Amino acid sequence: MGQEVAVLYRPTTRGVRRAVTAAAVAVAVLALGACQSDSGGPAKAEAGASASVVAPGKPGEPAKTLSAEEAQKALPDDSPNAADLRYARMMIAHHSQALTMTGLAPDRAGSTQVKRLAERISAGQKPEIGAMEGWLKINGKDTPKSGQDHGDHGDHGGDNPGDDKESMPGMATKAQLKKLRAAQGKAFDELFLKLMITHHEGAITMATEVLTEGNNVRVEEMAGDVVAGQTTEINRMRDM
Repeated sequence: MGQEVAVLYRPTTRGVRRAVTAAAVAVAVLALGACQSDSGGPAKAEAGASASVVAPGKPGEPAKTLSAEEAQKALPDDSPNAADLRYARMMIAHHSQALTMTGLAPDRAGSTQVKRLAERISAGQKPEIGAMEGWLKINGKDTPKSGQDHGDHGDHGGDNPGDDKESMPGMATKAQLKKLRAAQGKAFDELFLKLMITHHEGAITMATEVLTEGNNVRVEEMAGDVVAGQTTEINRMRDM
């Protein structure tokens, strides 16, 4: 009797993709383990090879039982599409401006609370920039030019950040950043929070769009982290 791998999942298209992927890997491991555990045991190898996968159906549809071969064929292609690549490039620029803004807080903020918030934002977004740059390199795509100052630009977009303001929601303009640099104490705190809330809202808009339009699982995960993390930070800023 063949082994059966049950898979729990959330009923979404992405969930189906992940569940089938995980199930196929599990079947491969079972088959390999059966073959290696006893070189003289054809029954065990046969049992591993006949393992089946319970693959979730689409919302409203029943699950299906697939063989290991069928599960492998069912794996969807999650190759990055234009939306994935655009998101990674643009979010690097978007995060870079946030780092420019948080970098002003230690010397200009009047509130310890604002200073600590700026530290948390910076600590969270630096690794995210690194992750997106790494993803672009792995996928054979160029990252935004190193040394390019995204912080002073209110307009970003396309393959060359700087061309399409509407595609980069939430970005502070040069005039707003100039005003922030000139502010001190309470005036800085109030303007910083106002601009950063708008900035975070823009990032969430971008992340939500790629969750709908993108195709790559890794980008989906990064965008999901942005939505969750920045929603929490917006709520915190609004309470200050």
